[in-house]
Amino acid sequence: MLHPLRVHIEAISKFTDEEFAYILSHFTEKKVKKHGDLIREGEFVQHEYFVLKGCLRAYVVDPETGKEVTYQFAVENWWISDRDAFMNGTKAKMTIECLEPCELLALTLANREKLGAEMWKYEHYLNVKSNIGYIALQKRMLTMITRNAKERYENFVHQYPNLVNRVPRTYIASYLGVSRETISRLYRS
Repeated sequence: MLHPLRVHIEAISKFTDEEFAYILSHFTEKKVKKHGDLIREGEFVQHEYFVLKGCLRAYVVDPETGKEVTYQFAVENWWISDRDAFMNGTKAKMTIECLEPCELLALTLANREKLGAEMWKYEHYLNVKSNIGYIALQKRMLTMITRNAKERYENFVHQYPNLVNRVPRTYIASYLGVSRETISRLYRS
């Protein structure tokens, strides 16, 4: 059985066993308990993470209301980090918490850049994944701007059916920019 990271990467770029072993050697394993914080707002971000097991939520706190606003979820075979802080060596502007016990692979920026410089196939993978991520973010923004609450919820359920039963509705509501009551009403319909 192939390693989950290898399956994920090889959807874009194929590697030999030796090449993948070299890639994997640049990652470190990390486990975080349920309700533990992977990244805390205000701390420097040393890694980006590939999720082997578990579910995470990235959120920011609205300074005016004090409410948490969910920015992103991540489950198995997804990447998560505060990308701005990770890439630019600045402090995190968000917190990433584990909604379930999590097993992750952590990659430093130095190792990310080293792999990209040494292996053109890995650099190609990073480029394609960056573009896929940018497109997904663009689609999310357009959905938030042009769709009503019901359409946003239906889109979320269609796009992420595996998250609906893993993530509390309060967090889904926060992600969609609606109230918990609206999600409950839509969930029943």
